[in-house]
Amino acid sequence: MSFLLTRRRAVGLVSALPLGSFVAPARAQQAPYLDIRPGGAFKPVPIAVTNFQGDPQDGGLLTSVITNNFRRSVFITPLDSKTFFEKQTNPDAPAFDQWKMLSAQFLVTGRCTHGGDGKIKTEFRLWDIATGQQVAGQQYATGAGDVRRVAHIISDLIFNRITGEKGWFDSRVAFVNETGPKERRVKRLAIMDQDGANMSQLTGGDDLILTPRFSPNAQELTYMSFGAGDPQVYLLNIETRQSEIVGKFPGMSFSPRFSPDGQRLVMSIAQGAASNIFSMDLRSRSPMRLTNTQAIDTSPSYSPDGRQIVFESDRGGTQQIYIMSAGGGDAQRLSHGEGARYSTPVWSPKGDYIAFTRQKAGAFGIGVMKPDGSGERILTEGFHNEGPTWAPNGLYVMFFREPQGSAGPKLFMCDVFGRGEFPVPTPSFASDPSWSPLLG
Repeated sequence: MSFLLTRRRAVGLVSALPLGSFVAPARAQQAPYLDIRPGGAFKPVPIAVTNFQGDPQDGGLLTSVITNNFRRSVFITPLDSKTFFEKQTNPDAPAFDQWKMLSAQFLVTGRCTHGGDGKIKTEFRLWDIATGQQVAGQQYATGAGDVRRVAHIISDLIFNRITGEKGWFDSRVAFVNETGPKERRVKRLAIMDQDGANMSQLTGGDDLILTPRFSPNAQELTYMSFGAGDPQVYLLNIETRQSEIVGKFPGMSFSPRFSPDGQRLVMSIAQGAASNIFSMDLRSRSPMRLTNTQAIDTSPSYSPDGRQIVFESDRGGTQQIYIMSAGGGDAQRLSHGEGARYSTPVWSPKGDYIAFTRQKAGAFGIGVMKPDGSGERILTEGFHNEGPTWAPNGLYVMFFREPQGSAGPKLFMCDVFGRGEFPVPTPSFASDPSWSPLLG
């Protein structure tokens, strides 16, 4: 099998082959080692990530990136390397009794070497400490600049083997990078790896940028820009950095989002004091009106199967969440929290939840509910939290927060069960995150 390493900044080829012949015991044939569903006692799986042998610089980078990925995963806990009895010098022959004494359930070993052809060969093995069996292993041949990418791919494979869920580490985040004094804030469109590495700016800062959203293939972004005249929706090719206006409308167009097949955009278009939701075929550039009210209908988001759209509207007097067919028509109200206003709904890629922002009693919460409006659960709450976006596996939500009295917003993430919350590193203030699909 092969992975196309496309960062929209460089292209390389990773060849991934199963590493070693290993017996898959009965336990490994069953599904995951960890049940991540809510309810019952939950305990993260402890894992020991040993230092990758071979090249000390690249091996150290691999070890560090994989360890830090698991540190923010909630479901897998990396053990402190300072507690290890000795360095794992032979990736093929772990001393299982020693690792059992540290209460490690899994062990990661590996090596990273440079070949004469300029390629880097990376291999890893995942061991079940209890059985002494190798339960996963791969080797990769990559270019010199793709070591971090390989670390994310390895992290995804291990996460999937332990939890049974897709990984999320080999992904990127688009966001609004905010710099300068608060009264003269410059907002540029930026992109980075999900752990904050490899950040680059995609726009120059002359125009105000809001609400970037990835295409399903992670090759394009749509966003709103305050340029000359009314704010308009744009498309940007991440590789070429070329942008274009989606369409000329008599009023402001905003809150764009791609359809699951990438063939359409859904957005809001202002019409006097009201705004309605339209979809646009990106091939014909033909718009289709989906709502027709005197209210403010905005923040539309497709269901993963493309059949429905969730959006926010004040048609009932306050901001609430509604759902309708992707072709328009009657809408059903989903949110019913007493004394609460709801906004920025976005459908999980798994289809099981809708994330939202809830404002109640002066506090802004990030929460989730089922597509029928039931099971509302607030994951985090504070002075100002807003703009949820889903990880590609539907297990995590990223958002931005601006604490009271702070100089600007920053990015945070939490898991869908509210078990853990972590800051997402950015070089300056940041808002409006959009999580990409997996890049592989």
